Amino acid sequence: MTERLPGEGRLPGDPPGPSVAGLREAFASFATGVTLVMVADGRDDIGTTVSAFCPVSLSPPLALIGLIADSYPAEVLGRLEQFAVTVLSAGQRSVAGRFSVAGRPGARLLLDGMPHRRGAFSGALIPDDGLAALECAVRTRLVAGDHLLVIAEVVNIPYVAGQGDPLIRFAGRYPALT
Repeated sequence: MTERLPGEGRLPGDPPGPSVAGLREAFASFATGVTLVMVADGRDDIGTTVSAFCPVSLSPPLALIGLIADSYPAEVLGRLEQFAVTVLSAGQRSVAGRFSVAGRPGARLLLDGMPHRRGAFSGALIPDDGLAALECAVRTRLVAGDHLLVIAEVVNIPYVAGQGDPLIRFAGRYPALT
């Protein structure tokens, strides 16, 4: 059997298209900012770390998030109409880690002891130490492969820090900025 290095092309007999491992490695080579998406569903507060965040338009003010389609946060955002996004700072690695662990407790427990507030529009929890916080109203949902894409209108900006380094995800890690 011919051995293949990570990221190499397909071998004879492989299914059409790139390998999942190769595609994952290629996508991981794109550095992205890290956000925290929070939703208040009336029973609990749900939060998840999201690196698939993209500003879409200034007029109207639109942003896009991508969530794993079969995840609980995607299920909740499939039925609710508002959420909050916090753009995380480099000092919030532990927050990103807490909200990315499978089987995590509710967001209130994960933010216990950290300064945070409830969004005036979304009712979602918003950590205070990020670079910016946005409250959003869902406009469009689209299932795309294994993800749910949500395009939302930004309706409130609880804060913009104005300074600080962003938390970046690259190659599956949060590297220090130099």
